[in-house]
Amino acid sequence: MRLVYTLLSALAFFTLALASLPAIEVVGNKFFYSNNGSQFLIRGVAYQQNFDNSTNGGSVDYVDPLADASACKRDVQFFAKSNTNVLRVYAVDPENDHDECMKTFEDAGIYIIADLSEPSTSINRDSPEWNLELYDRYTSVIDMFANYSNVLGFFAGNEVSNNKSNTDASAFVKAAVRDMKKYIKDKGWTFPVGYSSNDDEDIRVAIADYFSCGSLDERADFFGINMYEWCGDSTFKTSGYEDRTEEYKNLTIPVFFSEYGCNAERPRKFTEIGTIFSDEMTDVWSGGIVYMYYEEENDYGLVSVSGNSVSTLADYSYYSKEMNSISPNLAKSSEVGAASTSTLACPASASTWKANTVLPPTPDKNVCDCVAASLKCVVSDDVKSKDYGDLFGSVCGDMDCSAVSGNGENGTYGAISFCSDKEKLSYLLNKYYQDSGEHSSACDWDGLASLQSTSAAASSCSAVVSSVSANAVATSDSSNSSGSSGSSSDSSSSSDSSSSSTSSKKSSANISARPFSMGEMAAVGAMVMCFVGGFTSFLL
Repeated sequence: MRLVYTLLSALAFFTLALASLPAIEVVGNKFFYSNNGSQFLIRGVAYQQNFDNSTNGGSVDYVDPLADASACKRDVQFFAKSNTNVLRVYAVDPENDHDECMKTFEDAGIYIIADLSEPSTSINRDSPEWNLELYDRYTSVIDMFANYSNVLGFFAGNEVSNNKSNTDASAFVKAAVRDMKKYIKDKGWTFPVGYSSNDDEDIRVAIADYFSCGSLDERADFFGINMYEWCGDSTFKTSGYEDRTEEYKNLTIPVFFSEYGCNAERPRKFTEIGTIFSDEMTDVWSGGIVYMYYEEENDYGLVSVSGNSVSTLADYSYYSKEMNSISPNLAKSSEVGAASTSTLACPASASTWKANTVLPPTPDKNVCDCVAASLKCVVSDDVKSKDYGDLFGSVCGDMDCSAVSGNGENGTYGAISFCSDKEKLSYLLNKYYQDSGEHSSACDWDGLASLQSTSAAASSCSAVVSSVSANAVATSDSSNSSGSSGSSSDSSSSSDSSSSSTSSKKSSANISARPFSMGEMAAVGAMVMCFVGGFTSFLL
């Protein structure tokens, strides 16, 4: 009998290893298993060693948590013992091999929810853009994960708008949500795309409504909130959980804690877990992701890792005990009904909320390539991207630069605002050159610009260039929304920077053909650059 039981156990394990996990689908404000319609509650852990969240758009090293097969095999037992079914990863390299890690977690019944950005390529809250480089980065991550069955979904942004001063950036993130949803749909895949917010008291309701509102094509599929309100032995009422539940009860998409686990008291006893998975919350909330697996300088770890050795901390013992004690009542997808397709009204503009419902256009590589090929005066190839800032400032001090910038507050976006900074700068230099009668001296800029020969454009490009010229400032409604992937742009957009994004609109009257000197460039650039979205990183 013992041999038979052993063989049956081995067969069961082998069958599980071969089986793909059922897809998780969104119906109304909840997640459900696609195979049986049972509610899926997130029992998650943030799984990534800390990385430097760079603000300068440069090269940033981070550890891809799904590329280290030995680490995944080392750690999976600790997730299994703590009743984990989701891991959140914040940055992955799509060029790495993730097969072994994804298989390891699939065999353990664990899904992955992944951020699409990485530290040096993400939407910059203070100078936001939704451009080709970001589009290519996001789609490359989706392409990589499309091979696996245990993918819960993707975050198109994490705490991008984090207070009332930068809510305009949410328009750019919502454009990313829209475009990634379309990309996934066009590929025949079904992964949901959402957003992860912070818990700022001024904007936490408006931002949830903003990402939940609008057409099904534009709205997020889910909304996560990084919330650390429950500290120590708090309660549903005193922690603020009751208030947040009341505020989010009418959301028409799933909401969950994309991070939780206050560490004001160590060890963390995680007394909130019983409440999160109780009837008080599960009709509104879909579980949560505890922050975090690794113990680091921020003191949020469940375990301490040294080499290939893992030592569980007291936090892990408390967490595992609580997670293994939950017994939530689960809904069925058949019970959701007509509410599954309802949407919210978008939040009105207010002193604490400025994001426009008109979104940036979908980045289109063909537009950028056609425009670049049509230009006679361009930035010289030997000019370093870090030196673009002064030149942008100088040009925009004397002409209208709205064709290359975007404004998420008033909903206006330049016709080539999604192109690379080199392409945008060349477009402006060429415009100045044309407006100056195409005098050779108007394409010098102390050697920073030069003339290039152009060939006759194909008919398709002629139409594109004509459209850009006629519609220099457009909304997403009048843009090409077919999408594009291909060569990335030159610049990176980091998640934090230092100036706001607005449309730069100056009078183009009385244009002089005399280029500015370098001294004049610096003086004018300092005044103008704060108005041109997407370029301030070059001044840092």
